[in-house]
Amino acid sequence: MHTHDVFNQVPELVPFDVSRNPALLEGLHREGGGWAEPEVRALGLRAGGAEAQEWGRLANDYPPVLRTHDRYGNRIDEVEFHPAWHQLMAVAVEHGLHGSPWLDDRPGTHVARAAKFYTWGVADAGHMCPISMTYAVIPALRHNPELAARFEPLLGSRSYDFGLREPSGKTGLIAGMSMTEKQGGSDVRANTTTATPRPDGGYRIVGHKWFTSAPMSDMFLTLAKAPGGLSCFLLPRVLPDGTRNPIRIQRLKDKLGNRSNASSEIEYENATGWLVGPEGAGVKTIIEMVNMTRLDCVIGSATGMRVGAVHAVHHARHRQTFGKPLIDHPAMRNVLADLVIESDAATTVMLRLAGATDRAGTDPAEAALRRIALAITKYWVCKRAPAHAAEALECLGGNGYAEESGMPRLYREAPLMSIWEGSGNVAALDALRAMARQPESVEAYFAEVSLARGADPRLDDVIDRVGKELSDFSDIEYRARRVIELMALVLQGAQLVRHGHSAVADAFCATRLGDDWGIAFGTLPVGVDTQSIIERAFVS
Repeated sequence: MHTHDVFNQVPELVPFDVSRNPALLEGLHREGGGWAEPEVRALGLRAGGAEAQEWGRLANDYPPVLRTHDRYGNRIDEVEFHPAWHQLMAVAVEHGLHGSPWLDDRPGTHVARAAKFYTWGVADAGHMCPISMTYAVIPALRHNPELAARFEPLLGSRSYDFGLREPSGKTGLIAGMSMTEKQGGSDVRANTTTATPRPDGGYRIVGHKWFTSAPMSDMFLTLAKAPGGLSCFLLPRVLPDGTRNPIRIQRLKDKLGNRSNASSEIEYENATGWLVGPEGAGVKTIIEMVNMTRLDCVIGSATGMRVGAVHAVHHARHRQTFGKPLIDHPAMRNVLADLVIESDAATTVMLRLAGATDRAGTDPAEAALRRIALAITKYWVCKRAPAHAAEALECLGGNGYAEESGMPRLYREAPLMSIWEGSGNVAALDALRAMARQPESVEAYFAEVSLARGADPRLDDVIDRVGKELSDFSDIEYRARRVIELMALVLQGAQLVRHGHSAVADAFCATRLGDDWGIAFGTLPVGVDTQSIIERAFVS
């Protein structure tokens, strides 16, 4: 035998069909977006193809570079990207993953968009950040009808028009947001950026923002203190007269993951902004954007879980150990099935939230459910992603630890969704805030999970436990994570019992709700139908 012969290595997964996912397609139809299945399937083939996967690799291997000045010393504040970034962005915009759903009056448009966002995100997670913010800015921008009328068509346009030009002269726009400051973080009310009214109706914005994602966007929503209190403003990078708005990019962040995307510190040096919503209502105005990006955090985490499960199962199907395929070893089957259960649960609840987003405008109960369910699901699903990625990587052993496997990138990306738009405690406390200020959201939650009553006694028991937890609000902040975790698990369990694969639902209830489970993945009880569960991750 020659020492350079290669054997017992796993064949390349690429190309693979990302949309070959029962939980995704079943949920797409169930929540009203079934008409989009042909596009989801086409996008799935493209996302798992060699070209898109290579774009994702290149965009991460060659991250963006900040050019603060040109060769003559003039301030330019430009971010330079590898061409692969622009290819990824162009496909995302072409398929309407950004603002297009807000301009489409068909039922299920947000569900269809969620399914496409989930599918295309397999190519690269980083570029989905500006896509997500562009999606989220539109409902907030509608607090200023004049600005909305001017920019909505361009924010929803399916033309990716990169470059620093006056917004109304472009064929499509990308938007970002800039809220947090170094002294405040999630405490946006500690904001020190100021907004001074000008005679022309605009505001002069001065301040330093600690974390502004996608600084190459055409415009940003930002928070600043006006005379009437903390307020929301829209700032374009280029003003209507064609001059540069003085928004200075001080540096790009050197991040753990999400490396294809530029995140920055910026400074407003007497920049021009326009008020969005009333003075003093900044948090209330921008919370619309935050809620939409929270939905995308859940989608992003669900995408990562699906990627991890698929790679782990693919590896185990083709790797030989101790005389048989790795997947045939009971211990490994336990781990793989557990990973698929978590992935299915995240995907199923994500699509339910997208469905609530579609119906929230006309159905108060759906709006109330969305309010609380987004917070609890953002907390739990995004918390599960890092552990899931670590276990999936470990299934590949040393091969998974090597950068070329793609698993380290998945692992580095996983914590972001839990941090972005409110880390664990912020999301949990926001759910408690919803309960206190909008008690109808609690009613909507129990109405939703009670639809599954009678199907599994373990689920019924935990629904009752949630009721007991919420019957006493003493020490509720101390118990916040425990309560919100329980609520999220019940919501997932109710969706799986009603709509999921029977083996997945049974195993979920036995473990996550019935406590017949260890701390690590791969501790499912005896009797679980691992074969049927694992097959849900077959993509080739």
